[in-house]
Amino acid sequence: MHGGHVSRVRAAAVRCETPCRVEPENRDRRPFTLGVVDNPDMHSQRYVGVVGPGEATPEQRRIARQVGGLLAGRRAVVVTGGLGGVMAAASRGAIEAGGTTLGLLPDDDRMVGNPYLTVAVPTGLGEMRNALLVRSSDALVVVGGSWGTMSEIALAVRTGVPVVSIGGWKMPAGGVLDVESPGEAVECLHALLWRKDA
Repeated sequence: MHGGHVSRVRAAAVRCETPCRVEPENRDRRPFTLGVVDNPDMHSQRYVGVVGPGEATPEQRRIARQVGGLLAGRRAVVVTGGLGGVMAAASRGAIEAGGTTLGLLPDDDRMVGNPYLTVAVPTGLGEMRNALLVRSSDALVVVGGSWGTMSEIALAVRTGVPVVSIGGWKMPAGGVLDVESPGEAVECLHALLWRKDA
């Protein structure tokens, strides 16, 4: 700052992690524009929701942690509700594998999120953030069961988001693929999400 005013940006180019270009300021004082160069990696990256009970058993947490790690190994962003139980375990597994995690929190305070979140979004939507999670995800992995998890499954099936379940509640109708292990779940998702781009 200089004299209480922010100095004008006159750079012709800016280097950033995602290649971008800042147009020079126009002489007629119109605002400059930021043009982002297409990044093919961004389009191939997948967002996979991992859902399950916040009060999970040790076995459910173990499975969720493994799922998170395997998804991170495929360079998927792991999307959760951001709290404890299955959500924290999946996020932990992804972080330990060098991945990226996104937590969509029910409250308006990002500090309530688990410590394994790369990005914590305080939605303030309560349980209604389940719909946001589903619509943000290319697929869901279900670990265990709860009423909140059931709502996420229903929203996913209704909107055509693939659902793979490990030890989840039995559904009264189709739309959920039951598998036996984290490895099988991630292989199924690989076939659904990644191989179709090959």
